Amino acid sequence: MALTFDDGPGPATGQVLDLLAQYGVQATFCQIGPQAAANPATVKRILAAGHRLCDHSVHHPQPFAALSHDRQVYEISTARDMIVRAGGPGAKVAWFRAPGGGFTASNQQVAASFGMRPLGWSVDTRDWAKPGVPAIMATVQRELRPGGVILLHDGGGDRSQTVAALRQLLPWLVSQGYGFDFPAV
Repeated sequence: MALTFDDGPGPATGQVLDLLAQYGVQATFCQIGPQAAANPATVKRILAAGHRLCDHSVHHPQPFAALSHDRQVYEISTARDMIVRAGGPGAKVAWFRAPGGGFTASNQQVAASFGMRPLGWSVDTRDWAKPGVPAIMATVQRELRPGGVILLHDGGGDRSQTVAALRQLLPWLVSQGYGFDFPAV
């Protein structure tokens, strides 16, 4: 299964990275361009720890699919450039995650033109809504299947519930026999 974190890097990213390191888990970080540009040390830390990067747009506009083609190109290409600059030499952005899952054939083609694959999810924890740690855990326990991709957030607001849930989620996943990998293509 794969863990993904959206909307960062943010104030919780360091705690997330510490927890992932404690369990030897690799994850994918779907970053907002200006957040990456404002936190290059964190982007470099993500890469140094062996995690992967994902483009999550410049402004996180929704519904993303309703934007004009030119605006989608701007959101995708500019965020990618900001993330790569923040990551430094050799930084790669392998995936694009449309805000709100607003994928279209057109924006997938734009992402592909920059060498990125679309990245969806199979388990939406809705942690961004701060439903409480028990609700986040219950969603994962109910919906996760082998090969699943869990959507969590390390940025975009107070992520204390996400961090607290991750403290419970990681040992639970290990106890259930799950291995951790990057999202499949």
